[in-house]
Amino acid sequence: KNEFTLRKGPVFTNILLADELNRATPRTQAGLLECMEERQVTIEGVSYTPGEPFFVIATENPIESAGVFPLPEAQLDRFLMKLSMNLPTKEEELRILELYMEEDPLKSLTAVVSLEELLAARAEAAKIFVHPCIREYMVQIAEATRRADGILAGVSPRGTLGLLRCVKAYAYLQGRSYVIPDDVRTLAVPVLAHRLVCSFGSDTGSAAGRMENILSNVPVPTERFEP
Repeated sequence: KNEFTLRKGPVFTNILLADELNRATPRTQAGLLECMEERQVTIEGVSYTPGEPFFVIATENPIESAGVFPLPEAQLDRFLMKLSMNLPTKEEELRILELYMEEDPLKSLTAVVSLEELLAARAEAAKIFVHPCIREYMVQIAEATRRADGILAGVSPRGTLGLLRCVKAYAYLQGRSYVIPDDVRTLAVPVLAHRLVCSFGSDTGSAAGRMENILSNVPVPTERFEP
């Protein structure tokens, strides 16, 4: 018809899985920045919403170095968490073999939650109470990363907001209506460590180690009992 037609790409979904993201070119990686932060995609000046809710889950190949591109700090800062998947234990691997004995279990997967239920749970988690002293504790941790030795760039306010959202969701999943300091200590490393820019010569595991050191040096808020 001699006209352009918009063909929506893979980001127009609810859960986007980017396998081995560090194999994508910087241009492709940069294309994720807007939809990850703004929850929108702009094409020819027109903004589109990918999906609601919208999650980006990415894997990274930590072994091979040929043909990979390091993720820039601006992109890493947009990921809420960084988790490491270790090899399965002997019992877990035996369970995997058992599941695949007769057929592929992936073919019989069914949904465990609807979009409506997920959105409702997210709205409930947002109402979890966070005491001002715990909010101050999170800010103190973020400030400590900005002045620690061996760290060129500490946690940005985006990281502090991400930690706030995570501790509220974690408390909600634990069946509590409030956040405790242990929630912050449990999630600080997976939520904040990948956002640190360490000085030259730091190994890949140093960010988590530095984050652990910072947590050990920042005083944990405690309840005060008046006489």
